[in-house]
Amino acid sequence: MGVLDGKVVLVTGGGNGIGRECALLAGLEGAKVMVNDLGAGVSGKDEGSAGPAETVAQEIRAAGGEAISNSESVSSYAAVQAMIEQAVGAFGRIDAVINPAGILRDGMFHKMSERDWDAVIDVHLRGAFNVSRAAVELFRGQGRGSFVHFTSTSGLIGNIGQANYAAAKMGVVGLSRILAMEGAAKGVRSNVIAPFAWTRMIASIPVTDEQSAQRVERMRTGMRAEQVAQLAVALAADAAAAVTGQIFAVRGNEVILFSQPRPVGSVARCDGWTPESLLSAGLPALQPRFTDLGASASVFPYDPV
Repeated sequence: MGVLDGKVVLVTGGGNGIGRECALLAGLEGAKVMVNDLGAGVSGKDEGSAGPAETVAQEIRAAGGEAISNSESVSSYAAVQAMIEQAVGAFGRIDAVINPAGILRDGMFHKMSERDWDAVIDVHLRGAFNVSRAAVELFRGQGRGSFVHFTSTSGLIGNIGQANYAAAKMGVVGLSRILAMEGAAKGVRSNVIAPFAWTRMIASIPVTDEQSAQRVERMRTGMRAEQVAQLAVALAADAAAAVTGQIFAVRGNEVILFSQPRPVGSVARCDGWTPESLLSAGLPALQPRFTDLGASASVFPYDPV
């Protein structure tokens, strides 16, 4: 018996990395799996291929499970609608969407092209909308369903050279929050995971100095895609019915619950503020509570567990 017995799960980006591990584990846990992957490279610039998704589907079937494949892009709403219809046509229903599909087009913001901005937003944020919108009415109609979206510490904390990626991933956090709020009365859940894992996307990040080289090596050896898959599959299970609207991270064998933005301080004047009084008194009073500009390595300086 697995935690997803009898469930039908769509896994986007399921041909490689975290998506692949999620699809394989979902199959082992008893789900019927639709494996979606465009089959393109990390940047999404090259032509796609049906190979990666079908290879993973074959692995699931070889292990005794049920799986089909799809090689369309999550950035197309029509393609995602057809994807959901394919899953329902093959398996009769859809119970969960695990959505780690993504690309990277890194670069300093002052050099970033409109094309690279749009491409990342289309796959990550538009893609999250597409898979959610295509499935949500089915979830509501059957009285249950789970979205497992993926964010990043590039958005939650920050990372130089990833403005497009960070903006998209913070957008996914907001989308997931509203899905959880609006879906609560209908049994529809949504959570997000910020993964620390060695994948093709992480491997593509340039190593510029010894410190970053050491950090990348720690990620390669201590933070693996299959560790992230454990939480993604757990969140898709009915047994996680009380878990919704949350932001998690997985870092090696550590599962982290993130806070969500709430007020941390305030200042007030009965006669109101002026620019001058804000500069002389208001902002200095709040400054001790400012969030610093450190990247994720400053928040997680320790080796993975």
